[in-house]
This record gives sequence, structure tokens and C-alpha cells, in this order.
Amino acid sequence: MDTQGLDLHSSTHLRFADGASIKLLPHDTPSYQMIRIWDADNVLLENATLDGSKELNAAPPETHDGGYGMGISIAGSTNVTINSATTIGCWGDGLYIANSYERATRRSRNIVVRDHHARACRRQGVSLISGMNVLIERGVWEDIGGTAPSAGIDIEPNSNRDVLEDIRIVDPLTRRCSIGILVYLAELPGPKPKTVSIEISGQRDESSSDNAFSVSGLDTKGWTVKGSVTNVSPVWVNSRLASVESVDYDKRGPAIVVSGLRLIR
Repeated sequence: MDTQGLDLHSSTHLRFADGASIKLLPHDTPSYQMIRIWDADNVLLENATLDGSKELNAAPPETHDGGYGMGISIAGSTNVTINSATTIGCWGDGLYIANSYERATRRSRNIVVRDHHARACRRQGVSLISGMNVLIERGVWEDIGGTAPSAGIDIEPNSNRDVLEDIRIVDPLTRRCSIGILVYLAELPGPKPKTVSIEISGQRDESSSDNAFSVSGLDTKGWTVKGSVTNVSPVWVNSRLASVESVDYDKRGPAIVVSGLRLIR
């Protein structure tokens, strides 16, 4: 495949046959999407294996768009289910979820991602920018690194237009990332009051170099940002401790709760 990628439109069901995969040809493009699900409704993608071939990308890593080569990109879509997708070696993220690029008020909502495996992507296994009613189950995100922040999953709004409502991350495994799970809320405050609802349960982190779990970056600047970020029953193996409620996190923002933590050294 070249970097033009593939568009999935409304009412599409695409299933990869066992052993089938898509691999990018050599190129020098820092920004691409191998599969786009943009402004679409009722899409089912199953068993996809996508190889971003980062070793064949001649784009300078220091370019402004150096982290925007995506495996699967969901923007402004509803009722999307992705089962058993594998995204390898993407220049940016294995999976990216955000608002529509054409209509800023169109949210991604009712998104289900099960058994996603991201390996050796440069920026993130998953970036969740904006979404409502998003369920991500049994993700495996490992060996992520090459450009910051290098997280297994990064939940990071780009602006006050974004939403993080009813986000559930269930039984994720983060392994050998810089940060296992990152929640960074710096750009969320603004004129529109926000209520954040993020629930993480059953996280297992193995050997993250910086943090297993980090919530940071929030300055409400007097705007309203409420809600909660919870991490229930995490197990961190040979990992650094969480960085929560740090000096750059405004305690007037969403409550951060970590319960049932188990550390294994």
C-alpha cells in the first residue's frame, strides 16, 4: 500500500482473512492514515494487520509532523467496532480517535476496540483525543518509542472543543513504553465547562521507563473542569510509580483515584 490509505465508509464491514496484512511501501511521508474511518456510522473492522514500515520511511524524524503516521484513524464517527487489530511500526500511533476534521462538533462516539495490539510504533500505541462512550478492552501496547510522549495509550485533548466522557479502558497491558498510560489535560480548559469521565481497570504495566501511569498538565485557569480519572486494581511490574497530582496538575480539576495497586519488583 502507498500512503494514500484506505477509507471505510458508513455501513462497512471489513474482515481480513487469516494471515492477510497491509504493509506500507517505502516512502518519505510523515503524515498518513493506513485506514481512515472519518465521519462514518456503523463500521466493523475485524482481524486487520497493518505494518507502517517505519524502517522504510525516509521522512526526517524531527519534522513538525513527525508523529502523525497512523495505522487506524477514527474521526467524527459513531458506532464503530474494531476487533483484533494489529498495528506495527507506525510512524506515529497505532490507533487515533478524535473529532471530525470537517465538522468540529461531530464527536467520535460509541466506539468499541477489543484485543488491539500495537507494537514498535514511534509515538503511541493509542491516542485518544476526544470521544464519548469509548470502550477499549484487552489492549496490548508494547515497545512504543521514538518520539514523545511514547505512551502505550495517551488520552490527550487538543482543545476545549474535545470531550472525554464515559471512557473505559479495561485490562490493558502496557509493556516497555516510556509511559504506560498517560492522561494529559493541558488543552482541555476553556469557555465550555467540561466533565471528564475516565475509568481504567486491570492495567498491567511491565517495565515502563518513566511512569506506569501519569496524570498531568492541567491548569484550569479558572475554567470548569470536573469529573474523575480512576485506575482500579493496577499491577505494575518493574515499573516506576505513578505521577499523579504533580506540581503541574491543578487540584481543582478531575479527581484522581488509584485503588488496589499491586507492585511487583
